[in-house]
Amino acid sequence: MTDRPIPPLTLVRFDFEALPVEFHRTYPFVEGGVYVYFGELTNMPGHCVVADHKTGQLYSGYHTEHFVALAEEET
Repeated sequence: MTDRPIPPLTLVRFDFEALPVEFHRTYPFVEGGVYVYFGELTNMPGHCVVADHKTGQLYSGYHTEHFVALAEEET
């Protein structure tokens, strides 16, 4: 987790380590999954829109702080 904002159209992963294990299966994201970060929702600060990089499935309203930008070597 980082305090720096993620720029739109960045490849990210969901940071499962930021959550207790008992909550992991309540999220639609997969360990090792790659998502495209579209940005924070203007009228829902702290929440964002991401899309699954492989399928294009959109997800909205999830906490921005639970996503981490991929390093260039991870893409």
